[in-house]
Amino acid sequence: MELTWYGRTCVRLRGRDAVVVADPYPSIVGPTGRGITGEIVTYSHPDDTPTTGKAAKGRRSRDGSTVLPSSLDQAFVLDGPGEYEVKDVLLTGVRTYRDDAKGATRGKQTAFVVELDQMHTIHLGEIGHLLTEEKLADIGPIDIACVPVGGSLSPQKAAELIAQLDPRIVVAMPLDEDAPDTKEALATFFHEMGGEPAVQPKLSISISQLPAETTTVLLESRGKV
Repeated sequence: MELTWYGRTCVRLRGRDAVVVADPYPSIVGPTGRGITGEIVTYSHPDDTPTTGKAAKGRRSRDGSTVLPSSLDQAFVLDGPGEYEVKDVLLTGVRTYRDDAKGATRGKQTAFVVELDQMHTIHLGEIGHLLTEEKLADIGPIDIACVPVGGSLSPQKAAELIAQLDPRIVVAMPLDEDAPDTKEALATFFHEMGGEPAVQPKLSISISQLPAETTTVLLESRGKV
């Protein structure tokens, strides 16, 4: 499986059976999607910066709040909790929140678990809280966790969240990679995780290559290319 980061919470998972694109908001990848293609799209929450003008006429997510980039116009879109099977890919959407007050401040969201190439990857969106035992049971065992850094979840809490999930690989998703606060949060998170990783263009991994101990990864943003 190949994992590519496009900035903020936008991630592409390319597996043998299908390509899953998480959070391809037009505010990240533009109205055309910059060539990102995939069979399945997941949105963790409604777009914070809704598209206006001509681009607003494109196909929308199920809740109607997010316009799909044109390169993903034919994709199957998921934006809420539930269990799904699309193109032989199993996906589980778990209700979570963008704050630590059950959505009272920043609203609710969905974390998606994707089973691709025999590995379970969780995309945590902009989660703002730790997980209950019930939510952990809904999520199940995790191999790869994509976690936001620099949002409402402190870097210390992000590290605690990773300890709860106990994945083999952690992919950090800086929410504003150029902001000083995010850079500081990223440095603190890596310190909590045991050291700063080298930046790499993408993550290519198979189930037999998963490390024995939790390993943190930082990817180059493809959104700037």
